[in-house]
Amino acid sequence: MRAPAHTDRRTGRIVRHLVLAWLAVMVVACGGSAAQAPVGGAARAGSQAAAAGSNAPGTQTGGDGGSQTGDNGNPAAPVDDTKIVRTGSLQLSVADTDEALVAGRDAIRGLGGYIGSSQQQRSNDKVFATVTYRIPVARWEDALDAIRHLGTEVAEQTDAAEVTGQLVDLDARIRNLKASEAALVGYAANAPKISDLLEIESRLTDTRGEIERMTAEQAALSDKAAMATLTVTFGTDVVAVADAAARWDPAAEVDRASAMLIGVGQAIASFLILFTIVWLPILICLAVVGYVGLRMARRLGWQRPGAFPPIDAGPPPPPPAPAPPVSGA
Repeated sequence: MRAPAHTDRRTGRIVRHLVLAWLAVMVVACGGSAAQAPVGGAARAGSQAAAAGSNAPGTQTGGDGGSQTGDNGNPAAPVDDTKIVRTGSLQLSVADTDEALVAGRDAIRGLGGYIGSSQQQRSNDKVFATVTYRIPVARWEDALDAIRHLGTEVAEQTDAAEVTGQLVDLDARIRNLKASEAALVGYAANAPKISDLLEIESRLTDTRGEIERMTAEQAALSDKAAMATLTVTFGTDVVAVADAAARWDPAAEVDRASAMLIGVGQAIASFLILFTIVWLPILICLAVVGYVGLRMARRLGWQRPGAFPPIDAGPPPPPPAPAPPVSGA
């Protein structure tokens, strides 16, 4: 009867040891989790803010980095209208520049546009003017027709660029940045350390600056998409001006002058190299040979013709005395 009692005590000790070991493992695991949990870290706060912004309601981010907006996390609905930036330029030859300017101003104002900038230049009795009109995109074709009827068209150029995707992308980025800004403000309120707070404030400043920059870019792009830009040149000699401008190419003139300068420099450098390597040694050798030959000739008694007489030759003979005059009888 003693053996079963001894066995029960041994089993009880084993069970108690197992329970104590399990409690120790749980304490260690909880301590490690608490040590690894974020305690207001600024770097982790920034990443969590970006994640919160990307997962905010009304915004979805695709796998290719694009962003789509919608309500309650649904994909964005298709844009109703296409945003197009229209620009163009016209050159017109008119009979009277002043009358054409007044008629063009009235026509553009009647279409809901306005004059963005203008420039006039008078030469003798002729006036040349360049006017930039801002026109509602919906009245673009009407504006072109109205301006064309003011004179004889010399040149025309138009361009259209679709910016719908850029506007949608800017809107999605602004939404994400605003969500990140809100998350950063929450982390700053609960930051346990001054260093963490300063880093969060720095990230918050950068985020707000990026929001302002993108908002300004979005506003400028929206304005270009809403109001087209048309530059018109009026003048009685627009053809001559256009031909002269087409014939004269500043880039070609600069290239030609640069090539001439390089050619002159190469010619001078080639002459100096040839003179230094070929002619300078020859001239030095000839000078040395001439000098040695002259010294040897002087040692041998050679003198140049017409040289001064030697010092020991004595004075020159006196001139002959004049003959006495002959007296008459």
